[in-house]
Amino acid sequence: MGVMKVGKTAVTLTTELPGRTVPYLIADVRPQVGGIVKKRAFTEGADVKAGETLYEIESDSYQAAYETDVASLARAQATLRTARLKAERYKELVSAKAVSQQDYDDAASTYDEASAAVKQAEATVRSSRINLNYARVTAPISGRIGKSTVTPGALVTASQANALTTIQQLDPIYVDVTQPSAAMLRLKQALASGDLAKDGASAAKAQLLLEDGSKYPLEGKLEFSDVTVDQETGSVTLRAVFANPNGDLLPGMYVRAVLQEGVNQEAILVPQRAVSRDNAGRPTAYIVNAQGKLELRALETERAIGDQWLVRSGLKPGDQLVVDGQSRAAAGAEVKTTPWQPAAAPSPAAE
Repeated sequence: MGVMKVGKTAVTLTTELPGRTVPYLIADVRPQVGGIVKKRAFTEGADVKAGETLYEIESDSYQAAYETDVASLARAQATLRTARLKAERYKELVSAKAVSQQDYDDAASTYDEASAAVKQAEATVRSSRINLNYARVTAPISGRIGKSTVTPGALVTASQANALTTIQQLDPIYVDVTQPSAAMLRLKQALASGDLAKDGASAAKAQLLLEDGSKYPLEGKLEFSDVTVDQETGSVTLRAVFANPNGDLLPGMYVRAVLQEGVNQEAILVPQRAVSRDNAGRPTAYIVNAQGKLELRALETERAIGDQWLVRSGLKPGDQLVVDGQSRAAAGAEVKTTPWQPAAAPSPAAE
């Protein structure tokens, strides 16, 4: 029978969780002034930069309002100059008793009113300038822009409910995955008891498996864990962030995230072929004891890692585990053993 000597090894434990990709940033673009759309200045599906012009709204009325307000400001400033000069002259004359105190008070009050009128006119000019600038609808964030819901000639209104288009930042991109709260509690308990150790900074690393089963080439990191358990599913949301320079990941894609949990420094791994099941479905394995006889052990396995089982109990370092020949095994039988050698991976066929 082929046997192997059981030993301990350090194993980095991971968990594979389902999830969806989510934009890093998302912004609905809406007009802040009303009017007729004069021009659409972007290509649907293209990348845009923050501040880039997306739409031009007919601006003649806003330009006229701005020029009117500028003229009103100039008139208010001229009135202020006259009021200031008059107030200054009356200040000198009232001290010489050439004008009455009432005339000086009236001149000073007129100057204050003119000063306030200038400030009001300046605010009106700023407001009209803002409205004129809003006739150019710009990108609030950098990212990939979606389809346009309007065409040139359409009438839009300020802060309308329907967005003109949507911009999504996809590099980097979020991946939201869900994990049962019970699994999170077990992980925390294992870390607290010392059964698992954090693997330094790598404890927050993550890998992605795409919908077609392929592995995403760039590594991500875990950034966020929700503080609330979903009452319907009993799970919490974990959020990882991944670089997405080529745009391979699109919002809404189904993925599986492989998250690193920690390191089991004294893990016992055995080939899956060495473990069988009894009538109750419990895992068992044969070992060869010190007398050269077979002994059936009941095992407690935690998880599969590749083609091996991580054994929690039932085996200890130094045990001679039977890997080949279990079909002929019987507890108490004396056996001859040979070292078990894993089968070599088949070489690729020549083309």
